[in-house]
Amino acid sequence: MSLLFYRRPDFVAKLPGPMEKSQCQIYVDRTQKHRKAIPPELSFDNILQNKALPPCALQDFMDYLIYISHDAENLQFWIWLNAYSTRFYDLPASEQALSPPWSAVEGAQPTGSDSRRLPKTADKSKFGAEIHFDHPSTVPDAVQSPPFEKQSFISGIASTTKSTADCVEDANAQAGLKWQSFSVQPYRSEIDRVISHYIAPDSPRELNLSHKTRTVVLHALQHTTHPSAFSPVRDLVEGTLRGQSHPNFVRWSICNGNKPKVLFVRNIGIAHVFLAIVLAVMLILSTASRWWRLFCFPLFFLGFSVGVSAYKGLCLVIHTGRSRNLRPWEQFGDSASLDSLDDDDEAGLSTDDVYSMCNRSVGGKRGMSMDTFGAGNSFDHEPWVERYEKKPLLQRVYPKNISIQNETMRILQDRIVWQSHLWSLLASVPLTAAIIAVPRFGIL
Repeated sequence: MSLLFYRRPDFVAKLPGPMEKSQCQIYVDRTQKHRKAIPPELSFDNILQNKALPPCALQDFMDYLIYISHDAENLQFWIWLNAYSTRFYDLPASEQALSPPWSAVEGAQPTGSDSRRLPKTADKSKFGAEIHFDHPSTVPDAVQSPPFEKQSFISGIASTTKSTADCVEDANAQAGLKWQSFSVQPYRSEIDRVISHYIAPDSPRELNLSHKTRTVVLHALQHTTHPSAFSPVRDLVEGTLRGQSHPNFVRWSICNGNKPKVLFVRNIGIAHVFLAIVLAVMLILSTASRWWRLFCFPLFFLGFSVGVSAYKGLCLVIHTGRSRNLRPWEQFGDSASLDSLDDDDEAGLSTDDVYSMCNRSVGGKRGMSMDTFGAGNSFDHEPWVERYEKKPLLQRVYPKNISIQNETMRILQDRIVWQSHLWSLLASVPLTAAIIAVPRFGIL
């Protein structure tokens, strides 16, 4: 990667409407154009297999999707489906035979062939063109869906007025499907819970599916619990995660400051440039020697360096400590308050420490975010929201910091900082030279 011309991954905006294969392919194509901006150590597969250290760990990715991108249901469903596929293929052959693979070509007739992979949708005219990924879709060994927690599931159902059976029945009715599913098939009750949480309209973690895709999946799930029944949804979810959520997450993770901090630092950079201009004007209008105008150079250099770095989400002061600001949802914990830590303690904090503290907070969401079943992903009710809003502006600008453990992320930040210094030098030298070349006016 070029030091002078390195660019963060471009922000990939969400396309309007429900997820479609054509949109997901656009996401993937956009990402391929800038794949050099994401090192292999921060690849989608490494993050999903939890091989990347904070701030790019799997929990960090989930936090981003919940609190920033607001589409964590895609990752929650993807993790469950991969783990479910592994569990399904570990069943005895006699039980797998009860749920043969689903084929879109044969419609309502499942095929008898077996496969260890989730097959791609066969009828392209019905579901659209296949999404082409750089790497074949596999089931990562390190990604494990959390075990089903009865209490978590009950809390999710309690937030709605319908039972799982009612949700499944209503979803099938809206799709025009009138017959009952085969109850003797393996994991049928779990599939019904997935439908009531992710597939059914107005479900707690409803995926952004079109009516056509939802109908196709529900039709397949009525006949089989084989993982291939989820193929259309799986392609859409994976395409969105790889092509849109992942590059945006890496771009966001590069920033070491929260929004108030970055805006404050950016204004400091602008202020330095403004002071350099004011100083240059005063010296030009005065009778002082033109060599005094060299003092404009450090102001220009510092202003441009700070401003360019802040434009890319980096605070130079925080960067010198190889750390980052605590995110707003990481700043509060009841059992071990982060606000009580002094400056010496905060330097040794890791993301795991913060996660442990937040897990102990009353009513906290972060411990529940990796659960397959539960309430929706809204966080407006979480205690930290109200407490953060009441926090003074100065404390928002200067929150506690934690160390950045990911060496690759440190290298990317180093490149951006050195890049800002180089661009600042290229801008400051000719500006200072031009100011020195201007003749004195001798007015002041």
